[in-house]
Amino acid sequence: MSVKLELYRVFKEVAEAGNISEAAKKLYISQSAVSQSIKQLETALQARLFARSPRGVTLTSEGQMLYQYVRSALGLLATGEDKLSQAQQLLLGTLTIGASDTVTSFFLTPYLDAFHRLHPGIRLKIVSGRSAKVLSLLRSGAVDIAFASSPADANLDTWPCFATHSVFVAGRDYACDFDHIYTRQEIAAFPLILLERKASSRVFLEQEFLKSGVSLTPEIELSSRSLLVSLASIGLGVAGVTEEFVRKELDAGVIRVLKTDFAIPARSVDMCTLRDVHPTAAAAAFMEMIRKENT
Repeated sequence: MSVKLELYRVFKEVAEAGNISEAAKKLYISQSAVSQSIKQLETALQARLFARSPRGVTLTSEGQMLYQYVRSALGLLATGEDKLSQAQQLLLGTLTIGASDTVTSFFLTPYLDAFHRLHPGIRLKIVSGRSAKVLSLLRSGAVDIAFASSPADANLDTWPCFATHSVFVAGRDYACDFDHIYTRQEIAAFPLILLERKASSRVFLEQEFLKSGVSLTPEIELSSRSLLVSLASIGLGVAGVTEEFVRKELDAGVIRVLKTDFAIPARSVDMCTLRDVHPTAAAAAFMEMIRKENT
């Protein structure tokens, strides 16, 4: 059985006013419209909801039972509408972002800080993961925005945030000639330290080498970018790293870049959203902040 919500609104107003004319005034409709709505509701529910008298109306036992639920339901709806309004005004709500720890540290932190200062009522949630994971979370609706490396998906809207470049580094005392210009084959012959296979940067690096018929067979595979630098710095091998993410260590001289006769094409870390899904007010505001700073 389907009963229009407006009939319940009229019912609640009459129950609380105890008088049809008073309820009509509060609802800004005629008394006859109120009486007709009550009659329609009683017919639909097959129950007598009010006892009528010259003084007005009072709830029957059935009407009293129904009123408890109607009051709660309409109260929840009103609360929901209020919460929605506040969310649209960025007074409350949640913004969930998917990004790797490295991207969060290298790129997102100042934006998160600025957004939190502007909109302290918005709860910020960060879900950590590599590109494949955060894009999967975006498609499932678990995050509002994902930051991922060069995604190719027609169902996504993307905005380039910053470029990354792959380089090979070694500890400053590593037994190699830092003035020599290395070929792909020579790089592949070193004891290599690379990220694990599921990392998109590792996949990209291997694909670029395979284009020239060279395979990369690392001696050490890691899940942590920071460990790449740590193990390279103590001389365990040559690490394939993202230059932008190890700038601090390079500037400090902890590691050095090996010169090569080739360059790995740059990649882009993009801000990604679902193309056919309207973003929340919080997501839209955060994305606009990113765009303004990266145009």
